[in-house]
Amino acid sequence: MSERLRWGVLGAADIARKAVVPAIEASRNGQVVAIASRDPERARTFGIGRVMGSYDALLESADIDAVYIPLVNSLHQEWTSKALAAGKHVLCEKPLAMNASEAEAMAAAASRHGKLLMEGFMYRFHPRIRQVVTEAHDIREVSASFGFRLRDPANYRARPELGGGALYDVGCYVINLTAWILGQPETVAAEGKSSEGLDTTVSIELGFASGAKAHLFCSIEVEEIQELRLDGLRIDKPFTAWKDPDDPYRLMVEAFADAAFSGSGPPLSLQDSIANLRVMDLVRRRLGLGDLGHRDHLPEAGQ
Repeated sequence: MSERLRWGVLGAADIARKAVVPAIEASRNGQVVAIASRDPERARTFGIGRVMGSYDALLESADIDAVYIPLVNSLHQEWTSKALAAGKHVLCEKPLAMNASEAEAMAAAASRHGKLLMEGFMYRFHPRIRQVVTEAHDIREVSASFGFRLRDPANYRARPELGGGALYDVGCYVINLTAWILGQPETVAAEGKSSEGLDTTVSIELGFASGAKAHLFCSIEVEEIQELRLDGLRIDKPFTAWKDPDDPYRLMVEAFADAAFSGSGPPLSLQDSIANLRVMDLVRRRLGLGDLGHRDHLPEAGQ
C-alpha cells in the first residue's frame, strides 16, 4: 500500500459529495483516487481527477486499496461482496445490509478475503458523543429520537424495495446508540405507520437484562427531531452535530485507514452491526413488514 490509503467511491450520492469525499481529502492518511458512477457528469462535480462509468472497472483498478459504498441499501451486499472479492477494503454506508443474514454473509466474505469491512456510523467517532457514552453509568432509561420530513417522493428513501423507510434510514441510529449505551436488548416491541411496505413512523420499546428500558422513535414524516435522553439528561443532535469543531467523517475514515494499514480489526465491530440488524429484523416483523426468514428471538449475549 502507499503511505495514504487510496480510495475509490462507488456512486455519486449526496453523502459522498457533501461529507465523505471531503473528509477523505482532508484526512491525514487517505486520498480519493477515483469515483465510479452511472452518471459521470454528476460524478465530475466532485472534483475528483478520475471518473469511471463502471463500478466493476473501479474494482479492477490496481491503484485503489479501499472503496466507500454509499449506494442505496438494497445494493450494499452485492457491491460489498464484489469489492471484497476484488481485494479492496470496504467502508459501507449504514445500514450495513438489508437484514442480519446479509450482514453475516458480508462479514464472512471479509474474513475469507482478509479485508477490512466496516459500517459507516460516523457519529460513533465524534468526541462529544463518545464522552457522553463513556460517562454514562447505571443508566435505567434511554430515550432517543431521530426524524425528518421526506419531501421528495422520488427519493430512494420512499421506495421499500431499495431499502427505504424510517427504520433503515434513521431508526438504525437510535437502535445502535442504545446498544452502545446499554448493550443488546432482551425484548423488542414496536408499532408504527406504514404504507405499501414502507414504514414512515416507528416507535420501539426495548427491554434489557439489567431492567433498563429504551423508548425509541424514528420517522420520515415529521419536522426535524434529533435528541437523546439518559435518565432525563437531554443531549441535542447526538447524530449529526458535526464539524463543531471535529468532523466525525474525517475521524471515521482516518480510523478506518489506520486499521487497514495496521491489519487490525475494524474500529466498529461487525458483530455489533449484525446485532443491530437483528433488532431491526424483529422490528420489521413486529410491524408486519414481512418475515425476513431470520430468528424470531434475540441471541444470548456473546452468541
